[in-house]
Amino acid sequence: MRQEVIDVRLIDWNRVWQTRRSRRSSPRRDTDFWDGRAISFAKSRAESGYADLVLAIMSPRTEWTVLDMGCGSGVLTIPLAQAVTRVTAVDMSKEMLAAVRARCEDKGIDNVVTLQGRWEDDWEKLGIEVHDVAIASRSMVTEDLRSSVLKLNGAARKQVYIVTVVGDGPYDRRLFEAIGRPLNAEPDYIYNYNMLYQMGILANVALIEEPRNRAYESPQEAFESVQWMFGGLNPREEERLRAYVGDHLVFSGGCWKFSYDRVIRWAVIWWKKG
Repeated sequence: MRQEVIDVRLIDWNRVWQTRRSRRSSPRRDTDFWDGRAISFAKSRAESGYADLVLAIMSPRTEWTVLDMGCGSGVLTIPLAQAVTRVTAVDMSKEMLAAVRARCEDKGIDNVVTLQGRWEDDWEKLGIEVHDVAIASRSMVTEDLRSSVLKLNGAARKQVYIVTVVGDGPYDRRLFEAIGRPLNAEPDYIYNYNMLYQMGILANVALIEEPRNRAYESPQEAFESVQWMFGGLNPREEERLRAYVGDHLVFSGGCWKFSYDRVIRWAVIWWKKG
């Protein structure tokens, strides 16, 4: 039987992206969701070597101005601000932006401007100017990938960087198996890359690995820190998750950690303008 050959150049990758996102396991990423995660998000990212890995690829220059779209608690904003002329940090969450400002004050950084906004907003009305470099670090949380890429590309004079998930990304498949729920992870980097190719953008790709095993002050903090993956648990799922967390936590060095390390893979995708 002859199989039909599909030309990937004819696939509407934006629509495929939208379809996959509609089936994802993660909760809707709205302002309340991120406001509620600001404190724990800042703490967990501070324990990661992620920023060093990304900046090693970027090789920031002192004369750059940088747009950090979806900056979160400033995991890249802070080290970039210490290496470039100016950073504009944009996020939908006012609590995340408050965390950025607090970290800047603590480190004596005065070249960061914060703006509250979304991918879907009118960037000109938000006051987002064209920068030398635009980056979206683990923040392509959008229902219209093509439109967001066009906005990010239009906001950069020289280079654009996108960091996104590879495979399961930050989701722990073992937790999903423990509660008996399938993991429908978000569309990963290959969707981004294929769409960029379709748009005529020949991008570079580098895969990085981020070891992660966060320290917790209590088993309850560990339980709360992984709940975000599910977007809500029924009583039976919550019972199973608590049991799993209890079985796999160990107390060492004055803190609680999971008994296994995880390696989260990210794709750094970038291209030069002109």
